[in-house]
Amino acid sequence: MSVVDPDGPPLDEPDDLDERPRRTVLWITLGVSVLLIALFVVLIVADRGEVANPREGEAAPVIRSTTLEGAPFDLDDQLGRWVVVNFFATWCPPCVEEHPELIEFAERHEAEGDATVVSVAFDEPIEVIDDFFEEYGGDWPVVTDDSGRIAVDYGVTSVPESFLVSPSGFIVWAGTGGVTADGLDSLIAQAEAAVAGTAG
Repeated sequence: MSVVDPDGPPLDEPDDLDERPRRTVLWITLGVSVLLIALFVVLIVADRGEVANPREGEAAPVIRSTTLEGAPFDLDDQLGRWVVVNFFATWCPPCVEEHPELIEFAERHEAEGDATVVSVAFDEPIEVIDDFFEEYGGDWPVVTDDSGRIAVDYGVTSVPESFLVSPSGFIVWAGTGGVTADGLDSLIAQAEAAVAGTAG
């Protein structure tokens, strides 16, 4: 018959003490992994403005949606002129800052009709988007992207992000952050010069 020491641990106590160091190491490893992944994502996002969008040079993905007024919109109907496809959100300060530049660009090309803007709004109530354009102006098609499908097709991860689509329907430039009217016109001039040089 064995004698049990009343001051010692029970004979049937589980081996949890042996598992604790392993669990601690596992949690530390997991935490470090999450931090490294987060750092990797931050570096990618930070560099994104300096790297060409993979869509550049490709045919612009389809945009078929409905405008705020309820009219159908198809990007293919804009073939024959330059189109600035601008992804924005009403809560985005840089979107508000660049908006006057988009207005300036659209007004410069209104008479000739050789360029236009289409805005793609992220998942926001139509009333909120309406209020935005009522307050800040802008007279061009604004379509909603409730499902996020258009943004996915264009590879958009943040706003504002804009794409310059050629009259033949190809993306010649893409960039994150605000745009300027002069900058967009300069891009168009460069693209047209490159085409003229190739043709000559």
